[in-house]
Amino acid sequence: MADFTKNRSSGGETVGALLARNASRHGKDVALREKERGIWKEITWAEYAEEVLACAAGLEKIGVKPGKAVLILGDNRARLYGGMLAVSLLGAYAMPAYPGATLEELRHFLGEVEIVAAIAEDQEQVDKILELKGAGAQGIDHIIYDEARGLGLYEVEGLMSWDHLLEVGRHDLDKSPGLRDELFGRTKPEDPAIFMHSSGTTGQPKGIVLSQQNVFAAARNGHAAGAFDENEEILAYLPMAWVGDFAITVAAALRWRFTVNVPERQETVVRDMREIAPTFYLAAPRSWDQMLTTIQVGIENSTPFKKWLYHFFMDRAVAAETRKLNGKSGGLLEPLGRLLGEAIVFGPIKDQFGMSRLKNAFTGGEAIGEDTFVFYRALGIKLRQLYGQTENSAINAIQSPGEVRLHTVGKPAPGVEVTIAEDGEILVRSDSVFEGYFNKPEATAEALEGGWLHTGDAGHLEEDGHLVVLGRVSEVMHTAGGERYVPNYIENRLKFSPYIKDAAVIGAGLDELTAMVCVDFEAVGHWAEVNGVPYVSYSDLSQREEVATLLREAFQRVNKALTEPLRLQRFVSLPKEFDPDDGEITRTRKLRRKVVQERYADVIAALYDGSKEVYVSAQVTYETGEVGKVERSLPIREV
Repeated sequence: MADFTKNRSSGGETVGALLARNASRHGKDVALREKERGIWKEITWAEYAEEVLACAAGLEKIGVKPGKAVLILGDNRARLYGGMLAVSLLGAYAMPAYPGATLEELRHFLGEVEIVAAIAEDQEQVDKILELKGAGAQGIDHIIYDEARGLGLYEVEGLMSWDHLLEVGRHDLDKSPGLRDELFGRTKPEDPAIFMHSSGTTGQPKGIVLSQQNVFAAARNGHAAGAFDENEEILAYLPMAWVGDFAITVAAALRWRFTVNVPERQETVVRDMREIAPTFYLAAPRSWDQMLTTIQVGIENSTPFKKWLYHFFMDRAVAAETRKLNGKSGGLLEPLGRLLGEAIVFGPIKDQFGMSRLKNAFTGGEAIGEDTFVFYRALGIKLRQLYGQTENSAINAIQSPGEVRLHTVGKPAPGVEVTIAEDGEILVRSDSVFEGYFNKPEATAEALEGGWLHTGDAGHLEEDGHLVVLGRVSEVMHTAGGERYVPNYIENRLKFSPYIKDAAVIGAGLDELTAMVCVDFEAVGHWAEVNGVPYVSYSDLSQREEVATLLREAFQRVNKALTEPLRLQRFVSLPKEFDPDDGEITRTRKLRRKVVQERYADVIAALYDGSKEVYVSAQVTYETGEVGKVERSLPIREV
């Protein structure tokens, strides 16, 4: 168990104090780079602090104050990050939302707290807010936009550019010379840093306000655990509404003076990463899987000699890394092979994908496949796993470089205490734990009962302190025969296959386990092209018998790791992906199990009644917002 007494002193750290420190002591160092029209533009700590101060003064002028909120809406932009810090300086709530948030989701946010202003990325996000207001939503009297393109002819009261907001703020700063220092010192550690939301897998997302003490405690805990060093180079590409982005891109960056690189667009992330070559990189397992698929596709499309070279060195490196993870040592010539492989194969691959300087690489959010994990470590990237939640500012446990195991998430970070309840739930205590759900006293009392954060995750601590996470406590289910299982655990292992994007395991109260899966269109589509399998759409591809063979192999691999009563017996490949716009998964791609089971009730029934196929009419939401249906007969396939 971690020592909870370590690393607890905050030293009065606040957004204002740390921003002032960085501006005064490291003012010429680069705080951010942002790519615009192909050119990286640098912002020093001194310049960044001045812009945040001007933004804070401007926001205060239009009514932002403690108890009020500012909506942050859009993809990653330097100004949106600066806006979040400015809101924190005022003691108000900075509330980031996913760029793809629906009007209904935004309307829910408006019902929680008074949102007096919004900082929007571009015309698309401004239009979304105006549509929300046009539908009768109250609040958001001021909209500040970053990208001016398309907004020149808009005549909307309260709509202003970022530059105009800064002009207003600078006027007040110049008029009141003491305002700069007053803004830097206005807030206390217990004041809000960010207003985030739970994923909402079982209902409406709950508001989670993390204090400045919470987020900087997590930044210290992560540093003490070896997750990151001072002066890291990072790429800001994760969704701004996800706690992992705020914990690293804002809190840790401010505390440990990272240089934050903001890509031009989400579509250019891979290219921009290659140009930056970050030293720290956090990605969900799906991102690591996609990069691995891209590497393998590139190798298969290269010359026979290059393919031979790749497999000669990579196969040996994978075998060596597997031995190491199993506690075995290699042969005397292994270091020489590693050195040659680095020069000929591994180094060029890492350079191509912007990983040549990577010192701290992490995956989190869900379990990662063994093949993917071992591949990157064989490549020379010391990939590690971390475990955290929004309620704990993203950092609970972290694997250390010398203690990496496939089945654990490492030991609790310094400053984090972990224990296991009688029912197997993981409990956490730390300065990084939030004070409770916003205006939800009953949910707060339940989550923080006994002074511990009840994570809702099932797991156990091994004798040497490593934490094993099994899945959600609420999802511990039993078959009709009384066999205990966690569907999320099995679903994650199905998704280790590059051909399966999402899965829903069925079986509670039933005799057998079955599953519905959604294929990964990109990976399966490429496989189909290479192997000459024709298709015209996702719906068509998902039902091909050749694709069913790929899926069956994935099921059979998972079944080998399961006890006989829990082995999957049948499956259906759905004709569309699970989509957050259809309410089937959250914005962080967590399954909304109740919605899925209700929507696909006929499919589930067919999996158990001996049917050979089932007709399905599935809801699909298009990019235009229009709702349609995908209708098709689906074969019921035996594993």
